[in-house]
Amino acid sequence: MTDLAATRLLVRGRVQGVGYRAWLVREADGRGLRGWVRNRLDGSVEALVFSPAPTLADFLAACRMGPAAANVTEVTVQEEAVPAAEAFGDFAIWPTA
Repeated sequence: MTDLAATRLLVRGRVQGVGYRAWLVREADGRGLRGWVRNRLDGSVEALVFSPAPTLADFLAACRMGPAAANVTEVTVQEEAVPAAEAFGDFAIWPTA
């Protein structure tokens, strides 16, 4: 991957207890993305995604839909400045924060 963008997502709605994190990992892996995802104590799901810009738009569109059991009401997107070394490795599920 070259020219990676680091993007933080905060996904709100019915996104916990419906397989959203596992679904997001499958979606990210299928696109060759790196990063992590975790539940938040407030009921949202947070992810940090390392993606080339052309792939990000498609991924964000999928995140706004989510898996069948989810009801996504909002996806907040914020660009991040993160060392590129963190972009390597598998997409991971992190503990709740």
